[in-house]
Amino acid sequence: MTLPTGSQFDLSGQVALVTGGNGGIGLGMASALAAHGSGVAIWGTNPAKNDAAIEELSQHDVELLSIVCDVGDEGAVDQAMDDTISELGRVDSVFVNAGVGSHARSFVEMSTEEWRRVMRVNLDGAFFTSRAAARHMVKRSDEGDESGGSIVFTSSGSAFYGQQSGQNYGASKAGVNAMMKAIAVQHARHGVRCNSILPGWVESDMTAPAFGWDRFVDSVLPRVPMRRWGTPEEFGGIAVYLASRASSYHTGDIITIDGGYHSF
Repeated sequence: MTLPTGSQFDLSGQVALVTGGNGGIGLGMASALAAHGSGVAIWGTNPAKNDAAIEELSQHDVELLSIVCDVGDEGAVDQAMDDTISELGRVDSVFVNAGVGSHARSFVEMSTEEWRRVMRVNLDGAFFTSRAAARHMVKRSDEGDESGGSIVFTSSGSAFYGQQSGQNYGASKAGVNAMMKAIAVQHARHGVRCNSILPGWVESDMTAPAFGWDRFVDSVLPRVPMRRWGTPEEFGGIAVYLASRASSYHTGDIITIDGGYHSF
């Protein structure tokens, strides 16, 4: 992709980290970031998917790195962040996107183990990742680097409206939004921006079971004003914007991309 000289969306020289970047929304964001010149690091738990994602991104002439990392493991996250910085030199934007869905049949049948399984990845993992990123960005700021950084969480409408049999999922995403607001306020002085992206129903491995269920499709799709599901590629633009100079005064926000679903 050739960008106009001086474009605010030129990410050349930057490095973006995308957790869960080996598929779905994460890969859609990573692809657009690479197309606009950013080096990209992908963290995921599936080595084969990581390799396939790197192969797809290799069409762009940028530095790429994949790391097998379980974001629910604090030590693994800190090590992966150190390795990413060591390999790529820095991290300018972090898309905290890795997540899992609820497997509970109902709230009353939800086990403590199921509650903690979701929280471990979606909230603890988001905390470990964003904390490691903020430490790096604040350190750079303290050393005189004024370029700042951008931390972006993937949230969910369930943070506001709940999710039947997914109380763990909704609670984790509400927690992410609260964490985002506090990071945005506390670290603005370090040039760190922090926002959340709130997707609607988007084609991905996580949503595939629901999208294959006729009763779900017949019930939900008519409630999407655009009358279609979103695609991962449609999250590329917002990722580039939030990584770029164009969003230098944009922080503490929850940006909804849902085809109008939550406005119905």
